[in-house]
Amino acid sequence: MKIFHLLFLLILLSSCSIFEDEVFRNNYDEAMLEDDIINDKESPPFSFFRALQSVKREEIEISNEYNSISDKPLGYASWIGHSSFIINNYDLNIITDPIFSNRASPLSFLGPKRLIKPAIGYKNLPKVDVVVISHNHYDHLDLDSIKKLNIIYPDIIFLVPLKLKNWFLNKGIKNVFEFAWWQSITIRNTTFTFVPVQHWSRRGLFDKNKSLWGGWWIENSNIKLVHLGDTGYSKDFIEIKKRLGNPDIAFIPIGAYSPRRIMKKSHMNPEEALDAAFDLGAKKSVGMHWGTFILTTEPIKEPKIVLNDLIKKNKLSNDFFVTIKPGAILKF
Repeated sequence: MKIFHLLFLLILLSSCSIFEDEVFRNNYDEAMLEDDIINDKESPPFSFFRALQSVKREEIEISNEYNSISDKPLGYASWIGHSSFIINNYDLNIITDPIFSNRASPLSFLGPKRLIKPAIGYKNLPKVDVVVISHNHYDHLDLDSIKKLNIIYPDIIFLVPLKLKNWFLNKGIKNVFEFAWWQSITIRNTTFTFVPVQHWSRRGLFDKNKSLWGGWWIENSNIKLVHLGDTGYSKDFIEIKKRLGNPDIAFIPIGAYSPRRIMKKSHMNPEEALDAAFDLGAKKSVGMHWGTFILTTEPIKEPKIVLNDLIKKNKLSNDFFVTIKPGAILKF
């Protein structure tokens, strides 16, 4: 625990402006977790991390549906865990924010540890064509997972936020393209557009907001998808709809939101996630970013319970915003 606190103290100190100047900013509000923890008047910084230790470790149920089917259908998504999905959009096999490692951390012995194993392993994946990365936090950009995918699928294409390309090149990964918000690329018959969300970036002590963050709009003639990565609630969702239209499927984070006084700018709670689905005009939404790592202080299964209660309270179709079991197949 002392080592953990020391590492966190270094991160807090590195967030001070004397060390660096930020490069990127959000459109509507700042979202810097370290600043919010430092300025929290209700409790000292380390109390948040002590509270994390008291969160009960629970496992959500995993489905074996994906692994049990040899011939995968066209047009589906399956949740690997956290923000990682394997998606077939009738054209390409796409993985979002892949993390197969045991911890979301630069260290193998310290940091958030998985509650559940990846529902789909490397060996059970189809030939992966494209990997999209939302931002550089360790629970969304995992070095070991990236390296293994690059080895298994030599022709794989990595699409990443602006100023992250060099990180990949330095790791020996060459087939990578980086994007500012609203920039696009077409691969085969699918267009990928990097879209703004409200979050922040950091991977080391001195790179606060030095690379961009965002979500991915994925569109072809068959289906429109959007994966929001990691985000607080903002007007960005309205702008996405205005520019790109209504997605058929929206992958929206619903966890890592407590305590709200600290997490509100960076992570949506289920109620805000539901508002985001409305703002996007999504025909169907899928909850993610919960049930895999203990990153915040809400109970592990609470995001799903709260979301389901909101669906009932607002008399919405049970199919409007769903949570699926890791490893289950969601057919489009």
